[in-house]
Amino acid sequence: MNTAQSAGRSAEAAARRAADHPALDRLARVGLACRGVLYALIGVLAVQIALGSGEEEADKGGAITTVAELPFGAVILWVMVVGFVALALWQASEALFSHQEKLDRAESAGRTVVYGLIVFTLLSVLLAGRAASEDEKSQDVTGMLLDLPAGEWIVGAVGLGVIALGVYWVRQGVTKKFREELDLGRMSPRARSVMEKLGMAGYVARGVIAGLAGFLVIQAAITHDPDKAGGIDQALRSFADTPVGPWLLIAVALGLVLFAGYCFGESRWRRT
Repeated sequence: MNTAQSAGRSAEAAARRAADHPALDRLARVGLACRGVLYALIGVLAVQIALGSGEEEADKGGAITTVAELPFGAVILWVMVVGFVALALWQASEALFSHQEKLDRAESAGRTVVYGLIVFTLLSVLLAGRAASEDEKSQDVTGMLLDLPAGEWIVGAVGLGVIALGVYWVRQGVTKKFREELDLGRMSPRARSVMEKLGMAGYVARGVIAGLAGFLVIQAAITHDPDKAGGIDQALRSFADTPVGPWLLIAVALGLVLFAGYCFGESRWRRT
């Protein structure tokens, strides 16, 4: 074995030890609880929009801005930075070093990117005082893709991918597949029952939102109009434009609040 290979193996072994360290496990659990805080706030903001009293956008940026406005908000946000950095490192180690199937490792890689983007948003609020709207980000990226050769097809494929993610989340909820990520042996029968109900409602709500967001992206591809695309906020607001009116938005928003409860339980019982 040459020096480069030996150094590479040593670096990999060190990374594995760091990923398995109890401190990272505890910080990742803090991150899961912080994830619950974000989803709870997004749900509350969405309810406020449905009732006509919402000012902040119902997305992660709006939720983080809401936290920043609380007493000791900056302290809470720094705790969230640490928690989401730990989540990103944990999922990166799962993607790189675990013996899971390729699909599971790809999902971990995707979560690493998502948690990294949340850390970026948190730091933007802490250091610059504001976070860019997720709707604006989505529209900017969509516009850049539409300007590429065959841009409509690329954007359409992205939209289909987002819809597929939504279907995957709905399936996770309906089949209760999320239970595979929980340490069921440490849970009482009552805790398992509560977590199942929270997980089912939460995953279905997330899936429905993702499906509508994907539809908006496809609509942007068909019309060649990036403003048709949007993030969580625009997808949620679209529910209020249905014949059911704001009640559908309230129902989906409550689903997000229930998913927040699942995240809090996950911070205790998640396999890491």
